[in-house]
Amino acid sequence: MATKHVNVTATMGESFLIKTQVGKHELILDQPEQAGGTDQGPNPLEYFFVSLAGCVASIARIKAKQDKVNLRSMTVNVSGDLNPAGLLGKPTDDRTGFDNIKIAVTMDADLSQQEKQQFIDEVCDRCPVHENIKHVTTVAHTTE
Repeated sequence: MATKHVNVTATMGESFLIKTQVGKHELILDQPEQAGGTDQGPNPLEYFFVSLAGCVASIARIKAKQDKVNLRSMTVNVSGDLNPAGLLGKPTDDRTGFDNIKIAVTMDADLSQQEKQQFIDEVCDRCPVHENIKHVTTVAHTTE
């Protein structure tokens, strides 16, 4: 089966400003002013949630078309809690990442509540971002 290769390049700018190149698109990441940034864009943790919410919504659209479900609208809210001590280099017994991530979906479709839940369960099983969070994924890093 063919594979899809995804590549993103991030280049650090002044302060906390980071410009990323994603295909023909440029995205800006930053930190809020109170954290030393200039607040010109979402921070990396927010983009992480954007990626998850966007993937769930995209896969839902694909599944709705495949299943011939009239999906009139959908809102995907992703939230989570983390202790920032680890990312700030402070001692902590907590993990550096999120303790939990919650996805809340509101959808307008001709489905019962039970059918909506089954639909979203199947969407999340098909979402690569969700799958990469739910299961261990090997991540390698190098420096040049």
